[in-house]
Amino acid sequence: MPLGAARFGLLGGVADLGKLELIETQTFTTELNVDFTSIDESIYNVHFATISVDRQTTNNQSVGIQFYESGVLETASVYQYAYQNGEAGGTFGESKSTGNTRLFGTQFVDAGDYKFGYSYFYNLGDSAKYSFQTMHSTAIQATNYKMRFGSGVLPQASTVDGIRFSAVLGTMTGTISLYGIAES
Repeated sequence: MPLGAARFGLLGGVADLGKLELIETQTFTTELNVDFTSIDESIYNVHFATISVDRQTTNNQSVGIQFYESGVLETASVYQYAYQNGEAGGTFGESKSTGNTRLFGTQFVDAGDYKFGYSYFYNLGDSAKYSFQTMHSTAIQATNYKMRFGSGVLPQASTVDGIRFSAVLGTMTGTISLYGIAES
């Protein structure tokens, strides 16, 4: 019997696995931080965020990501990441750290340039596991296309019950939406 048929029989109906369920959308103007403090971490094992930033006020900016652990924002240099960066002009490189104060949700671009990204977050509500991120972003800096993709981790077992998105410097204007993935 196919797994889908077995699942149908066990659950008494059709399971809608993998469905994105909106938790919250925040639209903001000239904000330093955008906090999501009700992320339904006991319901979802996987979260998905979309980031659309129309403008930041300072050059060489990215959207940073930090986690709240049991209501306390983790700001120490404990986050680890490895990202690949590329530009249409031919420049490619990597960003990596074993001890940063944040993860990143977008590429670095100048003030007034557009940036978009998405991140998946894993195990946020599981106090026995590390919290992971995978991400991809796209941006235009002046007339030069830029991209970034990669992964990061908060390498300590804890219950993450909130997410902060922030302008690394200056402020930002845009929209961020947070989703839970059903039955994940």
